[in-house]
Amino acid sequence: MLLPFESIILLLTLGLRVSAHKEPKTEKEIEVQRALQAAAYHCAPAVESFTAQRKHAWAQKVLGGVPGYQQLFDSGTYEDLRKEIESSESDKGQTIMGCTPISETHIQNNTCVLAPEVTEGPYYHTEGHPIRQNIAELQDGLLLMLDIGVIDVETCKPLPNVLVDIWQANATGHYAGHPLPHLHLANEQPQVGGKRSGLLSAFPRTVFEETWLRGAWPTDKNGVAQFTTIFPGYYTGRATHVHTKVFPEWSVLPNGTFKAGRLSHTGQFFFDDDINMVVDKMHPYTENPIRDIRGRTRNWRDSLNIFEDSHGPEGKYNPVFKLHFLGGVISQGLVGYITMGVNASASYDNFWKG
Repeated sequence: MLLPFESIILLLTLGLRVSAHKEPKTEKEIEVQRALQAAAYHCAPAVESFTAQRKHAWAQKVLGGVPGYQQLFDSGTYEDLRKEIESSESDKGQTIMGCTPISETHIQNNTCVLAPEVTEGPYYHTEGHPIRQNIAELQDGLLLMLDIGVIDVETCKPLPNVLVDIWQANATGHYAGHPLPHLHLANEQPQVGGKRSGLLSAFPRTVFEETWLRGAWPTDKNGVAQFTTIFPGYYTGRATHVHTKVFPEWSVLPNGTFKAGRLSHTGQFFFDDDINMVVDKMHPYTENPIRDIRGRTRNWRDSLNIFEDSHGPEGKYNPVFKLHFLGGVISQGLVGYITMGVNASASYDNFWKG
C-alpha cells in the first residue's frame, strides 16, 4: 500500500540530505528510496505525454523522410502516429507536459519512478568528457541514436539545461583510454562465485588523450538530450550497457569539456537481450576477443547485480531502452528512447567508490 502523499513528501524532503550511497542499505535509506519512488507514481500521465511528444517529433522527421527514400523506413513503426501528428499540427497551444495521457502511442519507458543509483564503474573520467552529441568519433559499429528524457520526480516536469553525461564500451568491449590490462594480470581469469562473479580487474587508464564514446550534452527546453553513437559491445562479466550521470550544475571549459558541479544521478542503461544477440552476429562485434572464449553475459547474469539493481528496490523502474529501427532493416541503425526520473535536489559525490 502506498504511503499518504503528505508522508511521502516529508520523507522525500528528509531524504535529500541523506549522504549518497550507490544503493540503499540501511532501513532508513531503503525507506527514503521507496518514498521517492512512490512519490513519482503520480507523474505517470506527464511521462506518457512527454515520451509520446518525443516520438511525435522523431516520427515527423521519419515520415517526412528524404525524397526518394521513404521506402527505407519500416512502414509499421510510426503508422500509429500519422493521424495523431496531423491532428496535433492544428493544436499549437497544447503544452508538451500536459497531464492528459496519450494512450494510443507506445510508451518508451512505462514507469515514472526514480531511476536507481548504481555504480559508475571504474572507467569514468572525472575530467575531459567533451560536450557534444555525436560521441562516436572513428569507432565502427551499428548506428545508435539515443533520445534520453529527464524529469524531476518532485514536480513531474522535464528538467531543461541539466547535463547528461554518457560513456560506453566500443564494439569489441573496450573503453577509451583503457586498452590493456595490467601486465601482471594479462592472464587473469574471471572471478568465480560471489557478487563479483565473472569479472576481471579493471584495465588501467594508459592512453589519456582518447575520448571516443564519451560525451555530455544539456537537455533542451523539453528535458531531452539526444546523442549519436554506436551500439556498445560487451566485456567479461557485464551485460551490455551505457553509463550515465546527470549534473544540474555544470560549466563549460575553454577546451569544450565541462567542469562538474552538483551530481544528482549516476546510473546505467541496458538493451533487450534479443537485440544484443542479433548485434553479436554483425561486424565488427564479431571481432570481440572474448566472443569464442567466454561470450557475452546476459542481462539476468550481470555481475554485481547491476541490471537487477537498476530496476530499483521495488522493481518498478525500467532501465532498458525502447528501440526502433531507423530504416527497414536493423543494419541501418536503431533509435533508443528512455526517460529518467531523477531527484533534481540530490547531491552525490562525483567519484568512484569501488
